[in-house]
Amino acid sequence: MKAIRWLDENIEKVILVFFSIIMVAVIFLQVVMRQFGGSLSWSEELARYCFIWLIYIGISFGVKQQKHVKIDALLFLLKDKGQISLTIISNLFFMLFAIFVILYGYEVANQLLQFGQKSPANQIPMGLVYMATPIGMGLTLIRLIQNQIDLIKSLFNKGKENNILN
Repeated sequence: MKAIRWLDENIEKVILVFFSIIMVAVIFLQVVMRQFGGSLSWSEELARYCFIWLIYIGISFGVKQQKHVKIDALLFLLKDKGQISLTIISNLFFMLFAIFVILYGYEVANQLLQFGQKSPANQIPMGLVYMATPIGMGLTLIRLIQNQIDLIKSLFNKGKENNILN
């Protein structure tokens, strides 16, 4: 139970730090190599793939922190329960979008794995690169479900309405 709670709190952070370290190290190494007249053929490709993973895991992290981009002009016109209800509805649309992206993204990634296509410089299976989409959006869907549960609880509990939307 402790391990699951730790994963719930930290999985995005760990993945984001992991890919950030790789990306920064590879780009730094490429800059140093260029100063000495050399170049690495694989560094930019690896940095690009790390960045792709950072984006999709970052979406999940943003949803978890409730820092994702949203237009909240309409929320200002509503009171507590109205704000929560509108947020629940918008999250439902986001969940539908996430499910669509997970299904379609997995289909594309799986096809690339079956075809055996590999990246030119690093020979990384392209299906693994494309798996960033369904995995990142899968984590996003989990975070959206967690947020929905909290929102629904706060809808029926007085006094917690303002805390959940911030």
